[in-house]
Amino acid sequence: MNDNILKKEFNKKDVERLRNLVKGKGNERTGQGVGYTKKQEFHKEGDIWEENGRTWTIKDGIKENITKLDKFKKSSVPLFCPSCGTIMNKQLDPHYFKAYGACLDCVKAKETKIKVSGEWDNHKKDIQNKEIDKLIEQYKDFMESKMSESNSSFVTESGEVEKWIGGINKERAKEALLEGIKYLESLKNK
Repeated sequence: MNDNILKKEFNKKDVERLRNLVKGKGNERTGQGVGYTKKQEFHKEGDIWEENGRTWTIKDGIKENITKLDKFKKSSVPLFCPSCGTIMNKQLDPHYFKAYGACLDCVKAKETKIKVSGEWDNHKKDIQNKEIDKLIEQYKDFMESKMSESNSSFVTESGEVEKWIGGINKERAKEALLEGIKYLESLKNK
C-alpha cells in the first residue's frame, strides 16, 4: 500500500496547469515569465534589413530571406502557369515563359485575341520597339563599362607586365555611342 503514496509535492504552477487542462484552457499561462524581451522592429513591404547575419525582405506581406539563389529562382520556370494555373509541361513552355511570362497556350490565346481585334501590326511594332530599347540600354551599359576600364598595363605571352601610356579617347567613344543610339532609334517602327 505504501507504493501508491505520492512522494513529490505539486507546485502551485503544476496545480494551475492541471486545472487549466481540465477546464479546456490549455493555452493559458500558469506563471509569470521573467527575462529578456527583444525590441520589435516593424518593416514595410519592400524593406530590406539584416538580422542575425541574414538579409531579409517583405514580399506580399511575408517575411523572406534573401539568398544568393534568388536570381536563379527568378530565372527558373515555375511548375504552374501564373496566368491560367495549368501545368507547364509542354516542350515550348519554358521558352515562352522566359519570353512572355506565361505558357504557350496563354500566349497563343492572347495573340489570337490581338489578331482578331486587328491590332496585330501595332503589337508587332511595340514588341520590336521594346527589343530595340533593351538593345540600346545594353549598348549604353557596355560602352560605359569599356570607358571606365583602365588599360594601363598588359601581360605579354612571356609573362612580363608592360605599361602602356594612352587609353581610350572618351570624346570619340561618346560620339560613337551617340551615333550608335541614333542608328538604333532609326530602326524603330513608328
